[in-house]
Parts: sequence; C-alpha cells; structure tokens
Amino acid sequence: MPTESRRGLADGVRLALTTFTTLPVRAGRVDRAAAGTAMALAPAVGAVLGVFLAAVLLLAAAVAPPLVAAGVTVGVGALLTRGLHLDGLADTVDALGSYRRGAAALEIMKKPDVGPFGVVALVVVLLLQAAMLAELAGRSWPAALAAVAAATAAGRLGVGLACRRGVPAARPEGLGALVAGTVGPVALVVGVAAVALLAVPAVPGRPWQGPVAVVAALAVAAGLLRHVVRRLGGITGDVLGATVEIVTTLAYLGLVLSG
Repeated sequence: MPTESRRGLADGVRLALTTFTTLPVRAGRVDRAAAGTAMALAPAVGAVLGVFLAAVLLLAAAVAPPLVAAGVTVGVGALLTRGLHLDGLADTVDALGSYRRGAAALEIMKKPDVGPFGVVALVVVLLLQAAMLAELAGRSWPAALAAVAAATAAGRLGVGLACRRGVPAARPEGLGALVAGTVGPVALVVGVAAVALLAVPAVPGRPWQGPVAVVAALAVAAGLLRHVVRRLGGITGDVLGATVEIVTTLAYLGLVLSG
C-alpha cells in the first residue's frame, strides 16, 4: 500500500475513533477523504464498542439483577460516546416536532436547551434499550454478545447510510457538510454484510433471524432519513447521532423479539 494511502487510512481510523468514542486518540488530517473512510469504518468501531458493552452487561448481570446490569450498560455506553448521539437524538426530534422546515427547523436544533419532544424521545429510547438489554442479559453469553455487538455496529452503519452518496448536507458547515455524500455503495454493501454476519449467533437455532432483524432496522432508518432530509434539506451532525440511537434501539428490539 502506498505511503499516502496508509496515511489516509490512518487519518480515517483516528477520525472514526474520535467521532464515535471517547478514546484519547491523537487527531490526524480532517478532510472529506478522511471523513469518508471514518464513516465507512463506523460499523467496525461499533462492533468493538458493542463487544465491550456486552462484557459490561454480562459481568454486571453476574452480580446484580438484569435491569440494574442493563442500566449500567446503557450508562457506560453514553459515557463512552460523550452522550453526543443522545444529544443529537433530542435535537433532531425537537426540530421535527416543531413542524417547521429548512432553516427554521435547523435553528431549533442549534438551541442549547432540550424541548418536550426531545425529552420524550430520550426517555423512550433509554427505557427501550435498558429493557432490551435486561432481556438479553438472561440469554446465553454467545447470543448476548452477538446481539449487543450487532446492534451497536448496526447503529453506526446507520451513519454510513445517512452519509451515502446523493444525500446532501443541511448546512454548508459543520460535521454534516464534512461527511455528507462520502460513503459509496461498496462500503455500504460490505457493512451490511458484515453486520448481518455478526448477528447470526444472536438468535440461537434460527441463524437467519438475527440478520433479518438488523437489516429491517436499517430499512426503517432509511425511510426515516428520507423524511428528515425532506424536512431539513439534508443531514447534520445531530441527525447522525439520532440515526445511531434509533437504529441501535430498533436492532435491539428486533433481536429480542426474534428470540
């Protein structure tokens, strides 16, 4: 691999780690090429994060009730991502709940406070995630590990879906402008295949149901993204955060109901 290509890949890896985790990684070059690599690698970062969260869940469940273990896992997940995805979810839902479009909706997203729609969205998502994790804590460790890793990876694959070619940025500046349209179809296909494969052990005895659950979550997210783009004019960093939380929650729901 040429030196320039290796450097570009390293910059993309660093950007993926600093965007999706709190790991103290030295920042590299930040441009659209590095952003495209970072967004394509997002599912891999999600899978690693998911394995860690699964370990937290299973270890906590060994010494505490399942719901307590699930709450701890949700909290650790928020800490490891700075709560940015949850913040993006609240801002996006507030903007959509205002029934405004374009610049007026984007102004609502920039406000530092959280409105009633955002609060409700956070409560619903966190409660659902905790409930689903509590259910997974009672399953075999291979199934729980696969489910948490696959759902977390699927959430980050949702970011790649939002950043696919043809989807514009809502603003000329910010994270949305940096990453919009940077992910090609090959990266998306590879990501979907990898996440589907990761989900195979999540439903023991029915290896096809795990992949179906995560692909269904992504399909629902694609429909929601089309609506968001129509309302806002494109994607923003907040939309990406909302996508992570929505896809992750839907994937958990599908995997639990499949079991």
